[in-house]
Amino acid sequence: MICDILIIGAGPAGLAAALAAAPSGASIAIVDDNPAPGGQIWRDGPAAHLPRAARQLRDAVAAFGNVRIFSATRVVAASAAQTLLLEDADHGWHITWRKLILCLGARELLLPFPGWTLPGVTGAGGLQALVKSGMPVAGERIAIAGSGPLLLAAAATARKAGAQVLQIAEQASLAAVAGFAAQLWRWPGKAVQALALASPRYATSTRIVAALGQDQVESVRLQQGARVWELACDRVACGFGLVPNVQLAQLLGCGLAVDASGVQSIAVDALQATSLPHVYAAGECTGFGGSERALAQGRIAGYAAVGDTAAAQQHAPERARWDSFARQLQHSFALQPQLKQLPAADTVVCRCEDVRFEQLTPCSGWTDAKLHSRCGMGACQGRVCGAATQFLLGWTPPAPRVPLVPARIGTLAAYATGSTTNGG
Repeated sequence: MICDILIIGAGPAGLAAALAAAPSGASIAIVDDNPAPGGQIWRDGPAAHLPRAARQLRDAVAAFGNVRIFSATRVVAASAAQTLLLEDADHGWHITWRKLILCLGARELLLPFPGWTLPGVTGAGGLQALVKSGMPVAGERIAIAGSGPLLLAAAATARKAGAQVLQIAEQASLAAVAGFAAQLWRWPGKAVQALALASPRYATSTRIVAALGQDQVESVRLQQGARVWELACDRVACGFGLVPNVQLAQLLGCGLAVDASGVQSIAVDALQATSLPHVYAAGECTGFGGSERALAQGRIAGYAAVGDTAAAQQHAPERARWDSFARQLQHSFALQPQLKQLPAADTVVCRCEDVRFEQLTPCSGWTDAKLHSRCGMGACQGRVCGAATQFLLGWTPPAPRVPLVPARIGTLAAYATGSTTNGG
């Protein structure tokens, strides 16, 4: 298959890029691993309530006959120059592009703590996604911990589904959260959203210590200063912010930017162009900052990809406005160093390969860890434990390798031969 513009990711950035580029008449393909467009922030499902703007954007993109959306489709490898190997539930195939826009999104930063492998413990965003997908939580007692506005959003989703949110434990200090709130007048929509999500169960300078239980989480232990207490609960959701998805960009050879905390994102210029010719990037993969920032970046990337520089530049002030929000967000919810004490010696860090924290602390880095254990060599290829060990131990996350995701043998054969496959 050949297309003029290939967009990887159908979240706000990917949809905005497609809508900006579509009137040019270019043939556009959008590839996304979710069952329906919208990304994580606009995830659809039986219990989802999509914002009106999300539905309007999705419908506007679908109205263009030159745009094809491949949902439930994953990128397996970069198989040749300007060619990617894809796989869906039925087959694998190659797609060749003339322009590429990476809208890869971000994933939750999950830090290991005692009991985090118990059934009933998920990420904060993971809880939100499960509820939107139809998981029943009515009547359940839920504790939410970690950092960032996602905690409040997850709590609101759980409450709407009938759950009882016992506690929202934010690791940032009261001063940091209050300082963030005091700046929200600059972004009125965010201020209204914050007021709508506000909860009396919200506690600052509070961190999770452990999830407790036998075959299922039964309680959670929290700490605020010198005070430590336990809450009986049925579910724990814990997330510590977001990590940009950069694996495909790295595999292609795009340059990366690194922030003060060592987190990597795709480096882009004023037109959202990466260091590679004809490759652009937009959204959370360039640094997290919310759907508004992703939409602005997506529009710029879409216009730039079809050569309409003037239209792209018109959205620069909008992007700058939301860039400032992103900086404020990252500053206010920076992770406290005390969180590095979360795992105990026997806490599992690499869940895929059952590698404990005590097995990693003597190691000097990823290569050393792989020589002495199988850390990062499981199905997720270090996506979870890579970000965790970067924060806990200062390790550079492992470089991506082919295949980017687990794939069928038939699809991997297509990578070697250049043919397409059915079933297998």
